[in-house]
Amino acid sequence: MVQKMKLEMNPFSLHKNNNTFVKCVLCFVLMGLAVRLLFSDSLGFSSVVDSVETPSEEKTEHLSPEEQKSESLEDSLPFQTPVSVYFPGNDNQTSKNDSAKCDIFTGEWIPDPLGPVYTNESCHNIESHQNCMRNGRPDSGFLYWRWNPSDCELPRFNPSRFLDLMRNKSWGFIGDSISRNHVQSLLCILSQVEEAVEVYHDEEYRSKRWHFPSHNFTLSVIWTPFLVKADVFEDINGVSSSDILLHLDKLDEKWTQQYKSFDYAVIAGGKWFLKTAIYYLNNTVLGCHYCPGRNLTELGFEYAYRKSLQLVLNFVSRTDRKGFVFLRTTTPDHFENGEWFSGGTCKRMVPFKEGEIDMGDVDRKMRDVELEEFEKAAKDVVTEERGLVLKLLDTTRLSLLRPDGHPGPYRHFQPFAENRNATVQNDCLHWCLPGPIDSWNDLVMEMLING
Repeated sequence: MVQKMKLEMNPFSLHKNNNTFVKCVLCFVLMGLAVRLLFSDSLGFSSVVDSVETPSEEKTEHLSPEEQKSESLEDSLPFQTPVSVYFPGNDNQTSKNDSAKCDIFTGEWIPDPLGPVYTNESCHNIESHQNCMRNGRPDSGFLYWRWNPSDCELPRFNPSRFLDLMRNKSWGFIGDSISRNHVQSLLCILSQVEEAVEVYHDEEYRSKRWHFPSHNFTLSVIWTPFLVKADVFEDINGVSSSDILLHLDKLDEKWTQQYKSFDYAVIAGGKWFLKTAIYYLNNTVLGCHYCPGRNLTELGFEYAYRKSLQLVLNFVSRTDRKGFVFLRTTTPDHFENGEWFSGGTCKRMVPFKEGEIDMGDVDRKMRDVELEEFEKAAKDVVTEERGLVLKLLDTTRLSLLRPDGHPGPYRHFQPFAENRNATVQNDCLHWCLPGPIDSWNDLVMEMLING
């Protein structure tokens, strides 16, 4: 009986009249399975695609420039004293090629639709000579470029992160009016988080100090155009009554007396060394630069600049102070068809591309001196292991590519309001604010974080 039932359940033992029916049933089942598998595969592919969420333009548009950049930073970045200058990693600030260290000073200026993080209206620390938009500059295209290194990403300066890192710290910018220009840029960026309170200025408003109460952060600029002791006989308009006397063996005490109070310092020389000057060593006249009519040896500005940097860097490396020091390289000007005193102008409205401009002889010589003396000092610092971190802030080449970023005639308020053909003095050395100099702070932030 059991055996008989088993045989009857075997489809192949069914009567021949049922064969057609069985075949139809099997075909239907097989077709159903095939459709199910096909449908299941298509659902799986769609779910994978749908699960990968790409940020839409609408979503990122609602984020502020600072928020868009800060999202790529690590949520926490513990601050360490500048002895080791090691800040834990930041993936978006490392080289695209992990095997090579990124050179953040080599790259190009690319369009930046976001534009600056501040305006001349939102920042109250812009000196009138650099307040180009207020002074009537008609074009604004120069505001929409950012520096883009060739081999890595350079995030926009993050003011919140910077102020958090600088809590209870102090910075000093030591140099000429370009250093003051740089400080104003930094103040404007930081003002998006906290307004600084001016707590000091000298009689001529060239040296200043600000305090950020919420972070107990102090920011200073010390005007010392030669870095060494100098007897300057000029009025506020640059009119000289006598030649400058430079003491190449004595540093300017205006900055050396404050140096130990700074956790961070940015030191820079510059164009003042091109002025006519008499050089002294041990209170004895040694020679001069551009002093026709005097019976003195022409030593040239390079000699004085090298001597001054050697003295500065020796002081920095030998002083018993642990800290972080940037040596910023020279800033090129973009005067065309003359100099500042002979009708030179800067009318270009877009950046140069690499290869479209060569560095001038003066800037090349100054930068060569800076690189050579920095290299010597950096080796000495490593050898001595004094806890000093010395970095080169090499802004020369990237600044050379921005002829469009200067005030030009708009160092003056509405220079052509009464006469479109008025002859006015151009400024093709300093930078409009906002402007290209803001990118210098992006570089500083990167060097702080990734060393």
